[in-house]
Amino acid sequence: MSNATVAKPMRDLRTAGIWEGISYLLLLGVAMPLKYLADMPLAVRVVGTLHGILFILFMYTIINAMRNGLSFKKAVIAFIASLIPFGTFFLDKLIFEKK
Repeated sequence: MSNATVAKPMRDLRTAGIWEGISYLLLLGVAMPLKYLADMPLAVRVVGTLHGILFILFMYTIINAMRNGLSFKKAVIAFIASLIPFGTFFLDKLIFEKK
């Protein structure tokens, strides 16, 4: 489904999911190794804070999308996807594809 045919709350969900996914990968793949392998705990504090803010924003966009027609089942799928590395990058296929 193209971006032009998707309502704004769904576009917001898509965008927030991408940014949340990127921040999660940075936390796991960059900041945590810096903390434990290079003794740089500040990396986790900075990236972890950013990720936390983006995660909360993503949860807000899920709720907003539910108010605008997203089913409970798809909202749960979006939430679970946010807990799995690379999960939010598959939301288009899981949520936006017509079945």
